[in-house]
Amino acid sequence: MKKSIATKQQSLRDFTDEHYAQGSFAFSRLLRAGEIRVNGARVRRNVRLAPGDEVVWFTTAKEEARPFYSVVYEDENVLVADKYAGVNTEALAEALKERGARAVHRLDRNTCGLLVFARTDAAERALLEAFRARRVRKEYEALCFHPFSVPEAVCTAYLKKDSRAARVKVSPAPAAGYEKIVTEYAAEETPGEVVRVRIVLHSGKTHQIRAHMAFLGHPVVGDEKYGDEALNRQYGVKRHILVAKRLSFSLSGALAYLNGKTFESAFSVQLPAR
Repeated sequence: MKKSIATKQQSLRDFTDEHYAQGSFAFSRLLRAGEIRVNGARVRRNVRLAPGDEVVWFTTAKEEARPFYSVVYEDENVLVADKYAGVNTEALAEALKERGARAVHRLDRNTCGLLVFARTDAAERALLEAFRARRVRKEYEALCFHPFSVPEAVCTAYLKKDSRAARVKVSPAPAAGYEKIVTEYAAEETPGEVVRVRIVLHSGKTHQIRAHMAFLGHPVVGDEKYGDEALNRQYGVKRHILVAKRLSFSLSGALAYLNGKTFESAFSVQLPAR
């Protein structure tokens, strides 16, 4: 059982996704069984919450024990976690609050891999500044569709966020409302339609990898927002296959001791069994 209080208007599903990873995994079953209570009343649908509403999830012991992250590295200043796919960054941050950790960047819900958290005010300021100054190297691995005629490249484009549609648009040229993005990739030589790709972000914008790779003609396998629906159905993939694989820093001051360390996710990109 877990209890939490809503602080804003949002759906029960969104609130669960942001506050309780195991409840998010089990959400459909919990609703069917009436195992979620809002202000003491059982609910069986995705109701709208108001600030102050109390939510209680009655998960089973097995559901409660389901892992959703592991700790890759931890000291008095920082914590590096390996997030499972299907978990919101906000839910992981909520779970790590008891360890004094706060998120300084995020991953999409269905992207697994490395997230760094600050454990002190000074570390939070230093890490936020490092991300803004591009002194954090983020390397990803993905499966993409279609062979690459150019196996390695550093590509520049322009991205505009559409918050209402919860997606972004990519343009090859500057335009009003668009921000510059730079994505580096290196594709393996593999037979068939599915290619393993290493990707390094030189800018960090919403959905950058997924949108930019799709714009380049190589959508991420399983991407339901920017991807190839027909190929996703053919391969039976419903979740994009993307891992935040490696993380390293170029820091100064009190966190300079992290320089030279490369943290690596235990997750790897692979097609699910068919």
